[in-house]
Amino acid sequence: MLFTDFVALAARLFEGAGVAVMVVGAVASVGLVAVRYQAGRRRDGYRLMRHYLGSAILLGLELLVAADIIRTVAEAPTLRQVLILGLIVLIRTFLSFTLEVEIEGRWPWQQGRDDERRPGADEASEGGRNPPPP
Repeated sequence: MLFTDFVALAARLFEGAGVAVMVVGAVASVGLVAVRYQAGRRRDGYRLMRHYLGSAILLGLELLVAADIIRTVAEAPTLRQVLILGLIVLIRTFLSFTLEVEIEGRWPWQQGRDDERRPGADEASEGGRNPPPP
């Protein structure tokens, strides 16, 4: 197996993993929300579904970006390929930022501020704004 074949396989595996994470994450999100719904905690179903599904999509997008970077860097990239990669990464980064804001309610670079102000956030998360981690 040549190096280029290995890199192409790695890129395909990353793409497959990205799609699989999104699909499995969507199914798991529905399952987790259904379990909470059955347990009588119906109040936050929509918010939790958005949180879990958004997290799965965010992770899947990261894997797809990695696949694009691997593929472009491994080949002898032309200016057109680099520009297309840049546009894809720019769009996916924008999507990642907007999903992060939707999920967490704050920009990614503000992560430490909210955690410092909320001691014991894990215990309060059931009735608070942020849902518990999946």
